[in-house]
Amino acid sequence: MSRVADTMNHWLSFPENIGKLMFSSRTQDTHDNENKGFSSIPADILDTPKEFIFFLDVPGLSKTDIQVTVENEHTLVIKSGGKRKREEVEEEGCKYIRLERKPPQKRMRKIRLPENANASAITAKCENGVLTVVVEKLPPPPKPKTVEVAIA
Repeated sequence: MSRVADTMNHWLSFPENIGKLMFSSRTQDTHDNENKGFSSIPADILDTPKEFIFFLDVPGLSKTDIQVTVENEHTLVIKSGGKRKREEVEEEGCKYIRLERKPPQKRMRKIRLPENANASAITAKCENGVLTVVVEKLPPPPKPKTVEVAIA
């Protein structure tokens, strides 16, 4: 009976598994030396009829601390330097007696975009610790016409 349940679970989660394949993250690749020292950025990905929308958690960072690029035409790369600016105390004799909040870490996330993503039409905005990246979809390719030719 458990084989049937396992098979049903596999088929019912099929769309989720396809999404994982389409939007694979490369930050888990331990062989990639450029990712050393970076931690991953959690992301939610929304697939709409006209675009892909990525929601990434970047608490404590402003838009100037984040870099969004596209590598090799189909890899979305989000990086942050991980520096927190400490607020300077202007009054003489004042100093911090405790710093408990962790500074932002160096973070990076690489996401492979699907073939129908338009890498030249990407927008991003950062509000309230959430980076929203919108990637437009390319229009579907035209369907090939079938022309019937009369045989003489």
